[in-house]
This record gives sequence, C-alpha cells and structure tokens, in this order.
Amino acid sequence: MTASQKFTRGLRTFASDIAQGFFEITHNGFALVGLAVMFVVITLTARPELRQVGEVKLFSWLQTRQVEVTGMQSEIGAIDRATASNPQDLPKQQAAVAYWLSKKYRVAPEPLSALVAEAYEIGIRTKLDPTLILAVMAVESGFNPFAQSPVGAQGLMQVMTKIHSDKYENFGGKLAAFDPLTNLRVGVKVLQECIARAGSIEGGLRYYVGAANIEDDGGYAGKVMAEHARLQFVAKGRTVPLTAPRSIPVLDPAKPDNSPDKVAVLINS
Repeated sequence: MTASQKFTRGLRTFASDIAQGFFEITHNGFALVGLAVMFVVITLTARPELRQVGEVKLFSWLQTRQVEVTGMQSEIGAIDRATASNPQDLPKQQAAVAYWLSKKYRVAPEPLSALVAEAYEIGIRTKLDPTLILAVMAVESGFNPFAQSPVGAQGLMQVMTKIHSDKYENFGGKLAAFDPLTNLRVGVKVLQECIARAGSIEGGLRYYVGAANIEDDGGYAGKVMAEHARLQFVAKGRTVPLTAPRSIPVLDPAKPDNSPDKVAVLINS
C-alpha cells in the first residue's frame, strides 16, 4: 500500500469516526430534548398553577410582539362580544325583516340581524309577536342602543333604568341597559307586564310610554301599531315602502259654472 493510499484510507476512517460521533451526539441530544420535554409536561400536569403562569407570560409576550409589529393590541375575544350576525344565516322571514329595517333606519344589517333573531326567540318564550317587539324598538330609539330620553329612558327599548333597576340585577347591574340584548330582554319583560296590566296591546303600549292615565299618548300607540303592521307584511314577503304614505291636503279649486266637483286624492310620498 502506497503512502497516498494509506493517507486516503486514514482520511476516510477519520471522517467515518467524526460522522459516527456526530450521530451519537445528535441522537443523545434528541434523547435529552425528549426527556426534557417529558419532564416539562409531567411537571405542568402535576402543577397546573405553573402552567397557568406560563400561559399568561406567553400570551403577554405575544401581545407585546403584536403591538410592536402592528401598532395595535389584538384581542381575540372581541368578536364574541360583538352584537352582530350574518343576515344570510337567518331564516328567510327574519332576513327580510332585518334588511328592511336596515335600509329604513340606516343601521348596519349585521347588528340588526342579531336583534331580529333575539326578538324572534324571545317572542316565542313570551308569546309576543316579534314584529311588535321590533316595532317598539324602532319607534323608541330607531335602533340606537345608546339613546337616552330627557326623563332617563335608556337603550334600544328606552327602559326607565332607575324604575326597573331590579330587572338588571341578573345582568350585572344597571349599566347593562346599554348592552343591546340585555336592554331588549328587559324591555320585553316591561312590555309584557304592561300588556298584561292593560289587557290589550294598545293599552299596554300606553302604559309602556307612561300615558295610561292621560287622554293623549302623542300618537305613540298608533305609531307602534303602524310599524308593527308594516313589519308583518315584510315578514310575509310583501313589498313595503320605507316611508309610510301620507295625505297631502288639496284645496278645493274655484268651480266654473256647470263644471263637476273635483275630488281630492291621496298621493303616496
């Protein structure tokens, strides 16, 4: 064997030894990593408080990185608090009502869809027509969940929060009046009590608006019932104009001799 062959053979042996050593080190390293991971898992399982601390720190670190990268703090749970749903997910009848109300009151269809769905659900439980519930909301607040009247009526259904504060206790307190779904549920409860007390829907509406003991309710009951009727037509698939027809008075013109009387007509706006 020549010196060159011996050198080549020695170089191969050296390379083989290095490769074998690297394999053993890597193999042992992976084994150590596996043991370390197993140890961490066992420790976190036995000590749940350590796992919670780790989760909090990890989430905090991720939030900090999110702020650094985007300039905004992310909050994954925000979507769960949003009072909104896709109107296309509603039954056909409810979707029609949601879209119609959205156009008339210039409110996004997504939050209205959530309110419509809730009105139909709570209407079943309380045996109230959901379109009546929605009509009250429409007349009371125009679907503004933050509305407040000069006398202290608040939210979608304009519930007198101070008077009905007890009804908000199960929802965490009177500030829940500005949560749309909570205000809707409390408002329906008040409306239900008013109708039961009066013995009729129209009478209940007069109680609801605080005009039970006076002659004039300012046309409130009539407005609600008219919107209620329109929503019933919408729910049945009928085409209903966004603005209600109104009568335009026409003065009697001068009558020429031997001419027939002219008749005033109603013009739809």
